[in-house]
Amino acid sequence: MKLTIHGAARQVTGSMHLLEVNRYKILVDCGLDYEKDRSTQANEDFPFNPTDIDVVILTHAHIDHSGNLPTLIRMGFDGQILCTPPTAELTELLLMDSVSIFMHKAEKRRKHSRGGKHHSRPQPLYLQKHVMDTMERMVTIGFNKPFRLNGDVELTFIPVGHLLGAAAVILKVKDDNEEKTIGFTGDIGRYNYPVLNDPQPLPPVDYLVTESTYGGRFHSKDQTIEQVLVDTIEKACIKESGRLIIPAFSIGRTQALVYSLNKIFSSGLLPPVKVFVDSPLANISTNVFRKYHELLNDEAQDFYKAKGDEFEFENLTYIENLKDSRQISNYFEPCIIISSAGMLEGGRIQDHLYNNIQNYYCTILFIGYCSKGTLGYRLLRGDPIVHIKDREMAVYATIKKTDLFSAHGDHQDLVNTVKQQSPDRLKRVFLVHGEVESMQALADALQNEGYEVTLPDKGVDYLL
Repeated sequence: MKLTIHGAARQVTGSMHLLEVNRYKILVDCGLDYEKDRSTQANEDFPFNPTDIDVVILTHAHIDHSGNLPTLIRMGFDGQILCTPPTAELTELLLMDSVSIFMHKAEKRRKHSRGGKHHSRPQPLYLQKHVMDTMERMVTIGFNKPFRLNGDVELTFIPVGHLLGAAAVILKVKDDNEEKTIGFTGDIGRYNYPVLNDPQPLPPVDYLVTESTYGGRFHSKDQTIEQVLVDTIEKACIKESGRLIIPAFSIGRTQALVYSLNKIFSSGLLPPVKVFVDSPLANISTNVFRKYHELLNDEAQDFYKAKGDEFEFENLTYIENLKDSRQISNYFEPCIIISSAGMLEGGRIQDHLYNNIQNYYCTILFIGYCSKGTLGYRLLRGDPIVHIKDREMAVYATIKKTDLFSAHGDHQDLVNTVKQQSPDRLKRVFLVHGEVESMQALADALQNEGYEVTLPDKGVDYLL
């Protein structure tokens, strides 16, 4: 059995792991590498021949795990893609959204290149047709239901929270008449997260490939999500009669936020405040959460029985079209605006920022990570002037942030996931999907617990 980490090795994005069992090639995840620029052809330079891959297993829908699947298919992969049912539906939404982003960026580059010497037309990484081809190859499998890939390999999906449908991959392998088990965690969720179940303990494995995003870092524990929201809304919308803008990723983060607001307003912790959800993708993906309601956590299930739909409440409006989105600027009462994209790079959120960044009575609350170079990162850094929609604008709005909506488990959660395994059986832990500093912090903690840990280099083969 041979393992090769082709993506998310000593970096966060681009998860892609190749496992070879008796010449049978299994690719676990096929994500976009943001460090290569998600819209460039650098992502099509696979370190293997796509036609050689027998099957792809997808842990969850996020683009850094799923976003390069259409490229793989465009370049010749013709096997099955195995995932859970919610992952299939959410992946389609995110891949279609990626096509829109590709097309938008390609158009911008064409405009900028018109006056130059080079007249080549930049092409998107993939098109809608390739997304549809991807969806035709998806085969869905429920949680905790063993599925035999061939005579030598059996797959089981274990729920790990993080996102609706997200799963760890457990592979039981017969290798040279010896049975071995290897686990791939995908992204591990945090405990007591809104809407989602806690990660389920993993069964015993011989090898574990685990994410390390929050290695060395701990989530805030001095306040709950509801306390942070109540304090922020009370100051921004009630005492100051202003507006609160919350940039949020459309899938996962927005649903957790809407549910949390529903709990606050339905319990009377605050007087009613108008809430706008301005993201077409969020509107569609919320219906997926409704469809797979049985996979939501017990708290959400109990809320539904007592008070109804977790994602609907009085004074909540889902904005459908661009015309209605633009009309929000004419709403002069206190309000909350939830819009994407979470890092402020494109999407309707830019219109709301453009109209409110110089409003002293506006608060912008960040509930997610913003990578370097993004507009969100610059605002969180405290830049007094930022560039929005071809204009330099002074920042007068109040900027706040909280990490309580992060759907990643923190350092202790990651350590506890590994500690479910006996050091006597678990032969090696491979750390992926994290900055080097985070990986090293997690590696040190696990080594202190008696585990053998490897920080794999990209493209290096490991015989197991």
